[in-house]
Amino acid sequence: MRILICFFLFLYHFNISAQSTDKETVKQTIETFFKGFHQQDSIILRSVVSDQVIIQTIAKKEDRSFVRSDNYSDFEKHIISIPFTTKFEEKLLSFNIQIDGDMAHAWTPYEFWLNDNISHCGVNSFQLLRDSKGWKIIYIIDTRRKEGCQ
Repeated sequence: MRILICFFLFLYHFNISAQSTDKETVKQTIETFFKGFHQQDSIILRSVVSDQVIIQTIAKKEDRSFVRSDNYSDFEKHIISIPFTTKFEEKLLSFNIQIDGDMAHAWTPYEFWLNDNISHCGVNSFQLLRDSKGWKIIYIIDTRRKEGCQ
């Protein structure tokens, strides 16, 4: 009976340990995305996104929320074209990562700073897929607001 209990405790510990490692890898994938974002480096960005990545924003117009979709290539071109004299940083405030098999979700509240002033804040929601090359971002949606930041 003790052997059976020890076996189940080992499996439980192994599962928790594997989840921790996966969560760290998902977090590293998102941090790599933002490294490429801040360095305006399309090669780094492409290393962690799927070929079919979808990017959307919850936007507001006349007090109505709607979903605005962006083309990833346009997003990448926009980031790369920001003048080097413009200082920008998206500060991730925390990570809440959930994983089921080869799918992960990460919820990351953030502040966006432009030339040392807060521009806006919100939340990023990332969906990731684990393929043969590791975790890849397949979907990003965010909120953006000017009020309630800091």
